[in-house]
Amino acid sequence: MDQKKQVSLIGAPTDIGAGSRGASMGPEALRVAQIVPVLESHGLEVLDRGNLAGPPNPWSAPVGGLRHLEAVVAWNRAVHEAVHAELKAARMPILLGGDHCLAIGSISAVARHCREAGKKLRVLWLDAHADFNTSELTPSGNIHGMPVACLCGHGPKELVEIGGTVPALNPKAVRQIGIRSVDPGEKRFVHQVGLEVFDMRYIDEMGMRHTMELALATLDANTHLHVSFDVDFLDPEIAPGVGTTVPGGPTYREAQLCMEMIADTGRLASLDVMELNPALDVRNKTATLAVDLIESLFGKSTLMRERG
Repeated sequence: MDQKKQVSLIGAPTDIGAGSRGASMGPEALRVAQIVPVLESHGLEVLDRGNLAGPPNPWSAPVGGLRHLEAVVAWNRAVHEAVHAELKAARMPILLGGDHCLAIGSISAVARHCREAGKKLRVLWLDAHADFNTSELTPSGNIHGMPVACLCGHGPKELVEIGGTVPALNPKAVRQIGIRSVDPGEKRFVHQVGLEVFDMRYIDEMGMRHTMELALATLDANTHLHVSFDVDFLDPEIAPGVGTTVPGGPTYREAQLCMEMIADTGRLASLDVMELNPALDVRNKTATLAVDLIESLFGKSTLMRERG
């Protein structure tokens, strides 16, 4: 467990895959919200690697159903190399986004590391959206709606092949939680590939505890647990600072329980924090909430608890 104590923050300041500008300021907002001292207060050794560099956002129209493909590929390659280097050095990477297209680079690096280390992978995708669009299905061309599809082998060659193995990810390794906005064609595709989705109706009916018990089932000592946390997972009443708000998300308490149950497994080994958009926030409250929830991922709880 010792290597879990060493954490590296990697900023990826771009909104290249998004439909509105501002997520490029996310990494700085998380730093302003004290992510470093908060993590250090839990006994973690935190190294802030600063921000990656990449192409500027051209803000142009989609070509063949894809916006800014070349720049998206460049950013994801940079993310892939940075995340993989931290894992190779036995450190835990925390990617500070940036928009959610960057998860292609991040998770393909985690999957590559798992193949090299002979580990199983479980990805928890906390999001209002399934992000399973393709250039044929997308209504917008924004690549932040496509990362899970790309990781599962459905997308442009340059993105699908990042990480060297296609697909980077078996859909069976993914558990999506909090989903409440899926485009019509995307809905059929998600069903077709058999993605495991715990949508908001499921959480409403069964509760967050039962949802997380299923999402975390069968993790063992040889499982690398990756959490990809899109801040729009949260209800916009408590987290307004995102570009694509969808009402009816998890409450503060539900989100805390979700994070605490992940922490209880002791298996968290890498993390993305995505789509925080300070330009749409109110006094940085969404960043502060995100840091509060990240703190719970690393073991903040009201009382001392034994690990089950």
